[in-house]
Amino acid sequence: MGAVDRLVLWNLDLTLLDVGRVSRDTYADAFRRVTGRPLVSLPQLAGRSDSEIFFEALALNDIPSRASEVAEAELLARYFWELETAFALRQDHLTTSGQLLPGARRAVTAAAALPGVVQAAITGSIRPNAIAKLRAFGLLQHFDVDLGGYGSDAYPRGSLVLNARTKAAEKYGAVFSADSAVYVADTRRDVEAAGVGGARCIAVATGRETAAELREAGADLVLADLSDTDEVISAIDRLTRVPAGR
Repeated sequence: MGAVDRLVLWNLDLTLLDVGRVSRDTYADAFRRVTGRPLVSLPQLAGRSDSEIFFEALALNDIPSRASEVAEAELLARYFWELETAFALRQDHLTTSGQLLPGARRAVTAAAALPGVVQAAITGSIRPNAIAKLRAFGLLQHFDVDLGGYGSDAYPRGSLVLNARTKAAEKYGAVFSADSAVYVADTRRDVEAAGVGGARCIAVATGRETAAELREAGADLVLADLSDTDEVISAIDRLTRVPAGR
């Protein structure tokens, strides 16, 4: 690999892949094991981290919060462990019940071939489950998982984008500014996170929100999906091109 000076960040669920059925079963299994209660009401998943989903699920299912922050942290740690375990038990279901979205494999592979590019995930999934998704669909080789931001990180998603830039700078010895970093994702919250974290944003209307909503949120570019590889790669190349003389 030559000098690395461009960072391409990808959201996973409903941007690159759809494993919603497996995820919902996993949430229900882990929730029941931790709380002793069935998961009757599942909160909105789009753009949310696994920790956010858990605490919202507690409220929706009328389970009282713990008496202290320490107790809540212990409960969340137990939930993450159960979530990882439940997801691992369903590995074989990822490719049978789930799918890569149109153009996802070609887009990630082509982006990896761009000069100076390193790729990482910014996702609401906890790290082990994010890695499992990438591995199941043959994408893991294209990602530097050490740079990623995950649902087990106790930061808002905008901070995860910023942290990814910082970690990339430390690892590769280059400055990753908004001129050299882009986040590809599918929700308004992701678009806002890119702005907070100092990255450009390519939004794809493959999730729950329309192209108009993503455009209104401030995305640099909105695409229907990733199926036009040339268009996707041209946009990534343009939005991460390091200015001459920097």
